[in-house]
Amino acid sequence: MKVRHYRPEDEPALRELHRKQGLAYELPDINDPIFMTKLVLEDDHGRPVMAILARVSCELYLLGDPQAGTPRERLASFLALHGIAERELRSRGLEDGTCWLPPKIEKAFGRRLGKLGWIRDPWPSYSRRIL
Repeated sequence: MKVRHYRPEDEPALRELHRKQGLAYELPDINDPIFMTKLVLEDDHGRPVMAILARVSCELYLLGDPQAGTPRERLASFLALHGIAERELRSRGLEDGTCWLPPKIEKAFGRRLGKLGWIRDPWPSYSRRIL
């Protein structure tokens, strides 16, 4: 077994590994530069048997004074800021973002996010600090 960096000729084998897993998601374009780390584990015959692909994403935080303006004004401000942030992130090459909502605001604010095209991910999220 040997760990090495991904090579473009690995793509068919990685697509086959993804297919064999039978998970309900489309494998993204592995050759997209948004993937910052692509490691392949190959067997003794040089065949890829596992890989870890790390794609750049972003975590979004919303900071706001809950007493500033009326609820309608705060919503209008959020919508304006949301649109500008989305354009800026897209211009930097990001394809998606994630936010985690505190349980006490999830129902109400989650509905607002849903109207803006956000989805509640069906898969549990795990995170790990690397520093």
